[in-house]
Amino acid sequence: MSVARQVVVEADGGSRGNPGPAGYGAVVIDPATGEPLAEAAEYIGVATNNVAEYRGLIAGLTAAKALFPDAGEALRVHVRMDSKLVVEQMSGRWKIKHPDMKPLAARAAAILPPSSVTYEWIPRAQNKHADRLANEAMDAGRDGRTWEASASTAALDTPSARTASAPPPVQGPPGDQAAGAARARAALAAARGAAAPEGLFPMPGAQEPEPPVEAAPVTGAAAPAAEPSVAPGAEPSAAPAPEPSEAPVAPAPDSSAAPVAPAPDSSAAPVASAPESAATPQTGWGSAPDLRAPATLVLLRHGETALTPQKRFSGSGGTDPELSATGRDQAERAAAHFAALGTVQEIVSSPLRRCRETAAAVAARLGLDVHVDEGLRETDFGAWEGLTFGEVRERHGDDLTAWLASPDAAPTGGGESFAEVAGRVAAARDRIVARYAGRTVLLVTHVTPIKTLVRLALGAPPEALFRMELSAASISTVAYYGDGNASVRLLNDTSHLR
Repeated sequence: MSVARQVVVEADGGSRGNPGPAGYGAVVIDPATGEPLAEAAEYIGVATNNVAEYRGLIAGLTAAKALFPDAGEALRVHVRMDSKLVVEQMSGRWKIKHPDMKPLAARAAAILPPSSVTYEWIPRAQNKHADRLANEAMDAGRDGRTWEASASTAALDTPSARTASAPPPVQGPPGDQAAGAARARAALAAARGAAAPEGLFPMPGAQEPEPPVEAAPVTGAAAPAAEPSVAPGAEPSAAPAPEPSEAPVAPAPDSSAAPVAPAPDSSAAPVASAPESAATPQTGWGSAPDLRAPATLVLLRHGETALTPQKRFSGSGGTDPELSATGRDQAERAAAHFAALGTVQEIVSSPLRRCRETAAAVAARLGLDVHVDEGLRETDFGAWEGLTFGEVRERHGDDLTAWLASPDAAPTGGGESFAEVAGRVAAARDRIVARYAGRTVLLVTHVTPIKTLVRLALGAPPEALFRMELSAASISTVAYYGDGNASVRLLNDTSHLR
């Protein structure tokens, strides 16, 4: 019976912009005590979150192997990451489709025998050590420095948080810990002199975990239209002007890249829930900016329905139409676009059918689940549902005039005012930004919610809703930073549909 050695690897990666200045962090942990044995961190230049996360995994596995160079298949590594994509792909449950991810996954898989490594997804709050290492590496790259373990404060994380779900403690002969630490230091020094990744350091005074006796493998587990002449909230037809498209960025080389000028703000945290207070961005130029990764909301309007080319009001109080053939094609084109980018990490959809169908097409290509948030549904247009702007003006002229003049006026028959929609959408935004801090989230929703998110991010008045064009299956992007700032990065991009 073989004697196994067990360690836990926690790894993370981040990108300030996705793609943007990126770095990774990884820590090897004694499962018995929760104490860190070795750390790895590196700034990797401009890359996506997914690339950085894979690079963190590679560094963590490499560090674990360096601690036990003679263990072979007796080494058991339990990997814990907050990236569901990496965990599911490396566990073999999800296919790896993106061309940038395939070679990285192959590198990770080749470090140790597949039977020696298990994977577990953990919440981001339980991955603080690796997250801090990744941010330290990005800070170092920004400042033109190389990350150094001696300057790291990432190990301030409490070990008790790790031991709760770590593999069982292991036992071994007396004196093996000190000998193992010496072997680890020697192996790491030799590796750095050869071709090992940069930024890999054993913790000062760290000891390897004692080898267990006969240890078992770890089980890892709408809305206003573009112009008042078109029904505000009706389904405008797609006649977009060309917009710049997002493009995939090649992974950075293994060596550290040149420093990148810091962005004026960063990191995701909930913003003010009141619509108008949230609409007033704070200025971050006069104080030290928060340069952690923002929560990036990629806003995808659903594909066409039968009502879209007819420019009829289609909200949440009508017939809940399905996608048309054109809409299904648009959804597939959007899915191919996001698959090529490889940046979307989560998908949240409106509960309405046209959005859920659009989201499902993207999710199938990305291997992600779709979460539904009721706050992303379209405006309830009351008695105006299914009518054109002209028909509403003819039948409910006074109500329409009041609605166009005030965000507090509701459509005829008990519909929602724009003020009510703004409150609902702002609350949904706050929930999503808090839940997915630092991640890139695809929101599949409607005209009014998307225009409202853009308006609030810009601090624009309610009448700005009537001054934006938003085509079917178009993409807009807003990033939310921890210092209260929001940045509109893209609006009504339809290049993926051409």
